[in-house]
Amino acid sequence: MINKLIPITLLISLGLIACSQPTTTQVPKDEGAAAQQVVDSEPQQALHQFATSLAVNYHTLTNYPQQCTSSGVDGRCFAAQIELIPGVDFDRKDWAIYYSQMRPVKQVLSDAFELTQVKGDLHRITPTDKFKGFYKGQPVDIAFLGELWQLSETDAMPNYYIVVPGLQPEVITSTQLTVDASTGMEQRPYVEAYVSAESQYKRSDTDRLAWATPKVLFDANQDIESRPELAVNAIIPTPKRQIIESQSPVISLASGYHLDAGGVAKESVDAALARLARLGVKPSPQGILLKLEPSTTKLAEGGYRLDITSDGITIDASDDAGFSYGLASLTSLISLDNLSLNAMQIQDEPRYGFRGMHVDVARNFHSKQFILELLDQMAAYKLNKLHLHMADDEGWRLEIDGLPELTQVGSRRCHDLKEDTCLLPQLGSGPDGDSKVNGYYSKADYIEILKYAAARHIQVIPSMDMPGHSRAAIKSMEARYRRLMAEGNEAGANEYRLIDPLDKTQYASIQYYDDNTINVCMESSYHFVDKVVSEISKLHQAAGQRLDLYHIGADETAGAWVESPVCQALLADKESGLESEAHFGAYFIERLANMLADKGIETAGWSDGMSHTRPDRMPAKNQSNIWDVVAHGGHKRAHAQANLGWDTVLSNPEVLYFDFPYEADPKEHGYYWASRSTNERKLFSFMPDNLPANAEQWTDIEGKSFEADDTLKLDDAGKRISGPLNQGVRFKGIQGQLWSETIRSDQVIEYMVFPRLLVLAERAWHKADWEVPYQYQGAKYSAETNYFTPEMREKQRAQWQTFANTLGYKELAKLDRAGIAYRVPTLGAKIKEGYLQANSIYPGLGIEYRVDGGQWQQYTEAVSVSGRVEVRGVAADGIRKGRILKVN
Repeated sequence: MINKLIPITLLISLGLIACSQPTTTQVPKDEGAAAQQVVDSEPQQALHQFATSLAVNYHTLTNYPQQCTSSGVDGRCFAAQIELIPGVDFDRKDWAIYYSQMRPVKQVLSDAFELTQVKGDLHRITPTDKFKGFYKGQPVDIAFLGELWQLSETDAMPNYYIVVPGLQPEVITSTQLTVDASTGMEQRPYVEAYVSAESQYKRSDTDRLAWATPKVLFDANQDIESRPELAVNAIIPTPKRQIIESQSPVISLASGYHLDAGGVAKESVDAALARLARLGVKPSPQGILLKLEPSTTKLAEGGYRLDITSDGITIDASDDAGFSYGLASLTSLISLDNLSLNAMQIQDEPRYGFRGMHVDVARNFHSKQFILELLDQMAAYKLNKLHLHMADDEGWRLEIDGLPELTQVGSRRCHDLKEDTCLLPQLGSGPDGDSKVNGYYSKADYIEILKYAAARHIQVIPSMDMPGHSRAAIKSMEARYRRLMAEGNEAGANEYRLIDPLDKTQYASIQYYDDNTINVCMESSYHFVDKVVSEISKLHQAAGQRLDLYHIGADETAGAWVESPVCQALLADKESGLESEAHFGAYFIERLANMLADKGIETAGWSDGMSHTRPDRMPAKNQSNIWDVVAHGGHKRAHAQANLGWDTVLSNPEVLYFDFPYEADPKEHGYYWASRSTNERKLFSFMPDNLPANAEQWTDIEGKSFEADDTLKLDDAGKRISGPLNQGVRFKGIQGQLWSETIRSDQVIEYMVFPRLLVLAERAWHKADWEVPYQYQGAKYSAETNYFTPEMREKQRAQWQTFANTLGYKELAKLDRAGIAYRVPTLGAKIKEGYLQANSIYPGLGIEYRVDGGQWQQYTEAVSVSGRVEVRGVAADGIRKGRILKVN
């Protein structure tokens, strides 16, 4: 299958040349020097002029080139082309262009260039002796094959830059991101739009996932009616029990409230009262009585009772969090255009004790201000855990006393190939170490975050990933090693070193690094971890918050260490407890977990790494985050680890990874390795207490149904392989994840997180009555089984309708008031018999259309149209707009 847009000359190349690994190119001798060197101004100006005038066009041609298989994973590849159109003549031959290529290049199809993987996703384009130079206005094409597939326009990373020996790197202007004025979202002017669902958006020959065209979205939204009355008494997240006692308002908060806090410490509810004030409800002596009463009966942790009568509002709770949650429900009841409330009684408590949100600030840094605003919204919707991922391969983001290199080097990416002053550029960060994707939290910043979270009854869980995903730490400690060795301090240099320099192991991580794994056999590695955890613990103490849960990561550890002399010596030591090289990773996790337990800190880790441990060598209390894909049997590991008695937190990618696209559209932002469509309605449908039952309503990444077998499986020796949860075992909670490889700005991260965070809160707090009860005896689930009955499906649809109307008519306006740049949804639309029909996943939001590029007009009902029709959604405040879709 070949894309019709491929030039004939390239088709010949694609048909004749077989896939092979690219050859390597030597780095120019002085190219690795730090950027502070003095340069000759005239050549620098010429390079600058070339970089600012060079047009780059990145085009994914096809995911089915002739050389590669069309199904399965092994042997799959895609064909792409980088077109360079110079704006001026440039006759130098000693240049190199650096850029981020998410999938490694398998073969270059243009004999004038070589494409070489430098490290991770950083690639380098260099000329061969066949290159004849750049001439103004004359395009030069670099065609290549890459591994697997490219299904998204966001795969093409920005900020290409050109390097010439002795000169400063220059960013190629045409590859910089722009911002769309109406949506506020990133634009990639250098990327050719995808046009073929068949050759550019299918993952394999069996891929059935439909591109989310306006017609597809229209059909998906068709069962959602516009019913603003459903939002009046609705609360997000839904309370456990709500009795409406009047059908008309009995009080108005327009004149404010008079607080009687009783014995409740006012500082414990100040943040919740501040949210009320933001909606226009402020303290006033003439206001409605708002009374907080410690409950005379013990309520569940975080539970509360809320009574609204004509005499005022009363909230009962047994703890500070309960009072805050009661006020959050009061805030949720309010509509910005109507501060009146009906009489009602609410009795409520959380479904799960762990209701979390994970944010990765390591891949690309995100500001302290974003974290504070996120904490505000988490508290508004009763989430209580912030998992803050602050160290990974691409960055270290927290100041640690005594280890300055972690932030001096590890928090910055720039063009220093020796990595003396910064890490290598990755993820399209470009050569500038001062760009916004770089940065870190100072000790004072982190203490402020901790205090801000505590005031909102949120626990911050720090995470520095290790032993894999640790390149930033490793390179920082190597810079420290070189500094101290130069000072003659060999003992100090080795104190926190994380690699064995004699280790010859060849490995590659899933992100294509071959140097990102801490050596688990060196005492200095454990000394480093102890130092980091001790310093973080001091920051928690300074904030008045004890560190009692620390996430070590422990995931995606490549096959490292096997040829390390230090590890071979440890393996030979009978006292080590190591039985084989396969236990090196488990040894690290077990040793760390016990080291942390001795400090009174519970260890958390990702489920794949935790599954390698020997439970009898682990502390009794551990947390595992389950990031296994349900469509690939992900329930099995979740059940196995919950049955160990561990605190098991569901983090399943299909619905809980917020860095995935909302809809199946190559223009949607994000990674897509487990799902290409994770919109709010799919997340709403999640049945977390019965993971395998989701097979009755979901499809896999290619839109195909699957079976989830939860019956007991034994091996030939009668040992359990997999099976159901033990009677009475439950999960600890659920957590949403935001990984930031493709997310560079606070605005984009808000787009990806909101409004999905509100749906996360709904599933974490409230157990819906349409969820399929878990079957402890085991069962098989698929599209052919019927445990999820028609009656349950109808209840789900009705409750989604209430939720969707509540967001569209009430809650999204509050996010606007808070300055949150949530995603304005793409619209459903079709033209039938000359009439445009349009709808939205959220009734109440505005819909606009235009014809033949004319003025935007408000859509209220089916309208006669002729010509080229486009539609877009409008935010609740009427200001921001959604992405434009063409209606065929």
